[in-house]
Amino acid sequence: MSTVTFRNVSKRYGAITALDDLDLEIGDGEFVSLLGPSGSGKSTTLNLLAGLISANSGTIHIGEREITHLPPEQRDLAMVFQNYALYPHMTVAENIAFPLEARKPRPDKDVISRSVERVAETLSIGNLLARYPKEISGGQQQRVALGRAMVRDPRVFLLDEPLSNLDARLRVRMRRDLKELHRQLGSTIVYVTHDQSEAMTLSDRVAVFAQGRLQQVAPPREIYDNPVNTFVANFVGDRETNFLDGVLEGDDYLTFHSGPVALKLGKRQLKNARQKVTLGVRPEAVAIASSATDGMRAEVILTELAGAELFVYLRLASGDEIGMRCDPREVSVATGETVNVRFDPRQIHLFDQESGQTLA
Repeated sequence: MSTVTFRNVSKRYGAITALDDLDLEIGDGEFVSLLGPSGSGKSTTLNLLAGLISANSGTIHIGEREITHLPPEQRDLAMVFQNYALYPHMTVAENIAFPLEARKPRPDKDVISRSVERVAETLSIGNLLARYPKEISGGQQQRVALGRAMVRDPRVFLLDEPLSNLDARLRVRMRRDLKELHRQLGSTIVYVTHDQSEAMTLSDRVAVFAQGRLQQVAPPREIYDNPVNTFVANFVGDRETNFLDGVLEGDDYLTFHSGPVALKLGKRQLKNARQKVTLGVRPEAVAIASSATDGMRAEVILTELAGAELFVYLRLASGDEIGMRCDPREVSVATGETVNVRFDPRQIHLFDQESGQTLA
């Protein structure tokens, strides 16, 4: 079994806590992305698992075996770095074969050769084996780095932002290839990224980090549809979530008030008679109202056409600015125009104004 388990793991650098009391279990054969901004704790988590740094407290297991204090070479892991770290003086075949050549005892040459050919065929780089890294593209170098990890047949793969050096179009292609590769191998993969699109498209589950703490771990759809706090709601998604601070009022039928903005939300349970909340709604849940009485007045302050979608920035009567995502074939607005907008009540999130935690 290649289950990875962190139990109460913390890492400190003097007065700075890089990782605080992490509890996380990654299932056998699961693809889990560690997602967060710089300094959030995701890379610290990966480096602790790899054995590149040591924990101040807690334990780390792979299967039933504790590896907390084992050196990297005894953990049966393979790591693919951001810069690929290929040896420039070695051919592609020699780079892939290097982990096997370095083993003690070293396998027979025929065994190494067959292993290299098998991995190269899986990655569709069999025709590149005689070339040197400088003679192949960035995407091909990334495949070679993956091949060097795969040839070891490790229990767990660790990928540290392996697509960040590629151009945008190639990143999308490599995401698809990585997903297919995981399907073929069935290996446990721990993937570090700050790119939420990568995390959402590749992963079985996403673990979101901020300020050294794990915020939420769940399947991508769950993370997107039911964020546990305002940080997750705003960080996960290619556009910022719209937030409005206000007050919930009402006994059976709740209304959200924010200055002149009043939104009827329906029947919900209130903790207090007047509860201060933050309302969150994603841009795709904002739409042009069908009538003047069915929404809130807003001024168009900027539009961005991005191919198949139109992104519109609006200013509400309260002074708050929000974003709306829509189909440019169905919506046509101009800067300075006044429109009526509505929020999809099924996609409204309510958070406690002080803690930022969800009230769902």
